[in-house]
Parts: sequence; structure tokens; C-alpha cells
Amino acid sequence: MTLLQTLRGEPASRVPIWIMRQAGRYLPEYRAIKEKSSFEAMTRDPAVAAEITLQPLRRFALDAAIIFSDIMTPLEALGIDVVFKPGPTIAEPIRSRKQIDALQLRGPIAPFVGDALRLVRLELDRSVALIGFGGAPLTLAAYLIEGGGSKEYEHFRQFLRAEPQAMHALLEKLTDLSIAYLRMQVESGAQVIQLFDSWAGLHDAATYREFAVPYHARIMSALGELGVARIYFALGASHLLDEIAQIPSEAVGIDWRTTFAAARKALPDRAIQGNLDPALLFADPDTIRREARNVLERARGGPHVFNLGHGIWQQTPIEAVSRLVETVREYRL
Repeated sequence: MTLLQTLRGEPASRVPIWIMRQAGRYLPEYRAIKEKSSFEAMTRDPAVAAEITLQPLRRFALDAAIIFSDIMTPLEALGIDVVFKPGPTIAEPIRSRKQIDALQLRGPIAPFVGDALRLVRLELDRSVALIGFGGAPLTLAAYLIEGGGSKEYEHFRQFLRAEPQAMHALLEKLTDLSIAYLRMQVESGAQVIQLFDSWAGLHDAATYREFAVPYHARIMSALGELGVARIYFALGASHLLDEIAQIPSEAVGIDWRTTFAAARKALPDRAIQGNLDPALLFADPDTIRREARNVLERARGGPHVFNLGHGIWQQTPIEAVSRLVETVREYRL
């Protein structure tokens, strides 16, 4: 598998490519399913989740499938009610130590995700890697405390400053949950795990060192014991590369604002994943080809997994994705 070779630092003839959010809303076949079902129902039905996971592989010569799910999925096991409107919304935000202390594991953690992974593995070509994923504890905490998405995450940031010990208690519980959830994914067939820290960019380096690095490192260390390849992705985190270097992984995903030069300097022993701006997929064909090749050229000098700098946008033209994948696959190291 080209992706696994690259993540392990082994020689490969070309750069592997997969796309964050590749299984989903930009595909007409996904929208056809969505018209008949809710997002929650689709993620909870293993056959449907497996079908959505496989859809982009039928269109594009990608090097990985990533399971169709959501970073909020395991929280239900702690008794947390998550509704998608369309983004995640918490019915009762966590804003007190009493609420945190009451969080207890109430059952198995999203077993339907494991079932979907097993179904995908049966259908997937052996040359294509299967990626599982989870949300980093500090990002999960942001949603839990804020109650949903936000521009500034005022409630979350206030709570972190006003109640740091309560925040640490919450992060401990989310870390334990994440380790169990991601272990289950590996046992169900995931060969790569990506940990998404979607709101890393909210924090300065000192805050990230205290509230992210110990917990995220514990998750990645636990996964390392299983021999699975690990990718750590932090959005808006160009100022946090030295801190991210303290989190074990085979690869680090960077967004379109982070340079390969900076990432290689801070992370000399890692593969770098990224980092085409998702907006460039709306450009003309020649621009897409040129900018994709520019990313490939800038990434030379170490292992590289081609990806967007964040998830693909809903309105992205199908032909633009085809052009991107073809361009990357034609490029030779």
C-alpha cells in the first residue's frame, strides 16, 4: 500500500493521495442517500456507512478510504446527547465540575463504527488503506462546553481559564474514551488512525502544551503499541508545530497556511500530509494542475501524503477532484 509505505518512511514510487471528508456531501450518490435518511441514521447503520465510505473509491483512484462517521460519535457512550443541525449541537452543554464528574461510560462505544469498518475491509482493494479517526480531546471539549460550533468559542475559553482543574478532569475522561474507541477501530480493521484537532488554532503555545499535548500524546502512544500508522491533524496550528512535535505520530497534517519548510524543520522525522487550499478546487483546470504540482514540489525532501489543507467543500465540482487525483498520481518522485 502506497499510503502505508509513505507513513512508515519506506520508499514509494509516487505520492499517495486521499481527501479529508472524501466520503460525503459533495458526491451526488451521497446526497441521494441523504434525501432518505438523517446524518445520525446514516452513521449508525453499518451497511449505509460502509457504502458511503466506498463511494469515492468508485469514482477516484484514491489510496485510502476513511470511514464515514463523525468525531462526536463516541460521546453518546458517556450519556451525551448530540444532535446534528447540520453541525453538532449538544443538548446540555458541559459547564460545571459536577457535570464532568457525572460523566461515566454507559455502554459500548459506537460498536456500529466497528461493524462498518469490517464491512468496508471486505470490499476494499488490498492496495487501498482503511483509515479510522477520532476527535482530539481538546476539540471534543470545545464542542461539549460551547454547545456547538462557534466563531470564538467564548464559553469554552472562559471555562478553560476559570476552571482549569475541571478542564483537566474532562480531558482525562475524553482521553480514556478516545483510546478505547480508537483501539476498537484498529481491532475492526483500520490500518491508519487520524486524530483531528479541529480547533487547535484557538490556543497559544503555552495553553496547548498544558491542555492538549499530554492527552493527545497519551492517545497516540496507546495506538503506537498496536502498530497502527498515526496521523495528527491540527487546523490553524502553524504557531504550534514545536508543541505538535511532542505528540507521537508517523505523520502530521498541515493546513494550507502552514508551509512545508516550517513543518519539515519542526517535524524532521515525520511524513507531512497536506496541504492544498480546498478553495483551489473551484479554479480552472490548468490552475488546479499547477497548484497541485506546486504542493508536490514544495513537499519534496521527505515523505509526503497529498491531501487538502482541510475538508473538501460541499459544492466542489466532481471533475475538479478527478483532475486533482490524476495530477497527483501522474507525479513521480
